[in-house]
Amino acid sequence: MKLRNTFALGLLAAALCAPAWAASVTGKFAVTLPEKSHQGQGVAKFVELVKAKSNGDIDIKPYYGGALGDDVKVTSALQGGTIEFTVPQTTTLTGMIKAYEILDFPFLFKNSEEAEKVLDGAIGQKLMDTLPAHGLVGLAYWENGFFNATNSKHPIAKVEDFSGLKFRSIQAKITQETIKALGANPVPLAVPELYTALETRTIDGQGTPNAVIAALKLYEVQKFLSITRHSYGAFIPLVSKQFWDKLKPEQQKILKDAAVEARTHQRQVARTQSDSAQKMMADRGIKVNEVSDAERKRMRDAVQPVWKMFAASVGQELVDQVEAELKK
Repeated sequence: MKLRNTFALGLLAAALCAPAWAASVTGKFAVTLPEKSHQGQGVAKFVELVKAKSNGDIDIKPYYGGALGDDVKVTSALQGGTIEFTVPQTTTLTGMIKAYEILDFPFLFKNSEEAEKVLDGAIGQKLMDTLPAHGLVGLAYWENGFFNATNSKHPIAKVEDFSGLKFRSIQAKITQETIKALGANPVPLAVPELYTALETRTIDGQGTPNAVIAALKLYEVQKFLSITRHSYGAFIPLVSKQFWDKLKPEQQKILKDAAVEARTHQRQVARTQSDSAQKMMADRGIKVNEVSDAERKRMRDAVQPVWKMFAASVGQELVDQVEAELKK
């Protein structure tokens, strides 16, 4: 009896001495960009919030700088259940869910407020509702930012200034058709090839958010930065549905709440980094020009054939809903 009591007391002591922070749920978070990026800082805030809200019950380990692979690879890994979290740009989803291509329509949003209204409302949720059928769960929408044009020839102040430029594009057809509609010639190129192609004048220009232009040091090989805001990039924190389905409802709520709460911080970081990147590049000698509202409208008019071309695959009803929301 004495031995049994001693054993029981030992178990109780071990339980009392167990670290309070020991997590019952763990997960890997694959992040494409570095920790200091707007994407990385959003993930860091999300991880911090989840740990605090769950009292350490949920512990997520981030892997920054593409350590676990690119967006396509890690999104596939989420579907397979081998990675639990990632946060790609929504463009990554268009290969499996055509409706997400609506967010790649050129000149869709005039400003961040319009983007937030659409993404954080019923339309954004409608898009998210398509994800579970593909083994994914969406938590919120974060910001990559507005895409602006750089080139080595001249400032782009009006739609005619695109004419004849050799302009880098990604593989997505909508991007290539947009460049054509503006009068430039699309040249598909991967990011690792971009700096050299611009330096050797194999291509004349490209379009990415300010923070990305600065991070890739493209200001060293480009003369002009034109604030075209021709596209808007949104990130989407995703969870593997296999992992999600194993969680308790209260744990699912913690993840959702943390992603929404981190959204405010992440978007602010994205906008601050965009402004500071633009100032830094101007200080380094790149010539910056703002495209007027009237000329941006002319550019938007020029790409309307692209909207019509992709409306059928996206769904005309969805296009109409977005346009109606923007008119408000």
